[in-house]
Amino acid sequence: MPRSPAPTQLGLFGAVEAVGAASLAPDAEALAHALPPGLRLGTSSWSFPGWRGLVYDRPADERLLSREGLRAYARCPLLRAVGLDRTHYATMTAAQLHELAAQVPEDFRFLVKAHESCTLVDTPDHPRYGARRGQENPLFFDPAWATEHVVGPTAEGLGAKLGVILFQLAPQPVARLGGPRFPERLHAFLSGLPRGVPVAFELRNPQLLTPGYAAVLAEFGAVHCLSAHPSMPAPAAQARLTGALEGPQIISRWMLQRSKTYEEAKDDYAPFDRLAEPDPTTRAEWVELVQKVASKPVILIINNKAEGSSPLSALHLARALVA
Repeated sequence: MPRSPAPTQLGLFGAVEAVGAASLAPDAEALAHALPPGLRLGTSSWSFPGWRGLVYDRPADERLLSREGLRAYARCPLLRAVGLDRTHYATMTAAQLHELAAQVPEDFRFLVKAHESCTLVDTPDHPRYGARRGQENPLFFDPAWATEHVVGPTAEGLGAKLGVILFQLAPQPVARLGGPRFPERLHAFLSGLPRGVPVAFELRNPQLLTPGYAAVLAEFGAVHCLSAHPSMPAPAAQARLTGALEGPQIISRWMLQRSKTYEEAKDDYAPFDRLAEPDPTTRAEWVELVQKVASKPVILIINNKAEGSSPLSALHLARALVA
C-alpha cells in the first residue's frame, strides 16, 4: 500500500528528513498484508519519544513528533489508523485537520475525540477551568455547538480519512446524565447532528449500557465503542449488551489494565518502549472479536497504558490474529 513521503528540512548539505520511519519488526509488512482487509490498528496519538526504534528512526522530542511525526507513523504498515486525542481538550479547525489528513495515505483513518464540553454534565472542579469549575456545563449534548465546533470542522477537514468522531463520556453521576432518561437525552443530541458523519459513544458508567441506549444508537447509525477499561465490562460483554457487532463498523479501544489506574500505568510504563505488562487475556478477547467480524470495517486503537507500548501491542495482536 502507498505511504506518504517523510517530511524534509533544509540542512547544510541539502534536504534532510525531520524524522523518519523505523521498522517496527521484520515481519510487519507481511503481517499487514495477512490481516483482515477491514481491520485498522492504531495508537492513541503518536507523539512519544520512547518510540524511537519502533516507529521513529531517530531521537525526537514530543513537540517535534506532534508536528512532524505523523508522516513517519503512517509509513508503518501495521498502523493504518490513529486516535486524535488533543481535540478532547481543544477544538481544531477544518484547515488544521486538513493539514493532518495531507500527511497520511488514502486508506488511513482518524478516530477523533470530541471536545469534552460535549459530554460533561458539569465542568470538573479543577483550577484549569477557572470560573467555570464545578458549574453546570450548558454545552453538554448541545447539538448546535457540537456541529459548529466538532462535527462540521472534523468532517470537512478530514474528508474520507475520518474514521469516526468519538464522544467519550467520563465517569459521572448517572442521575446527572439523566438516569433512565439518558437515552432520551442522547436521542435529542443525535437528532440535531448532521446525518452521514460516523460517530461513536464510549461510556465509563456501565449502568448506561441499556437496551434503550442501544436502540438510539441503531436508529441513527451511531455505534458503541467497545473499550477495554477497568470501569467497564469486558468488550465481548459490551458487544452483547449493545449489539455493537451489528453496526456499520466496529470501533474499539484497548485502554488500560484492570489492575491499574491511568496514572499508575503512566508512571510504570514510561517511556513506552517495551511491553512492560503483557495482557494475553485481553489480547485473546480482541482476536476473538475481530475474527467474528472479519468482513466489517474495524478500527482498534491501542493506548500505551494497555501493556506498556501500543506499537508493540499492535504487533503482538497482529501476530496472534495471523497465527
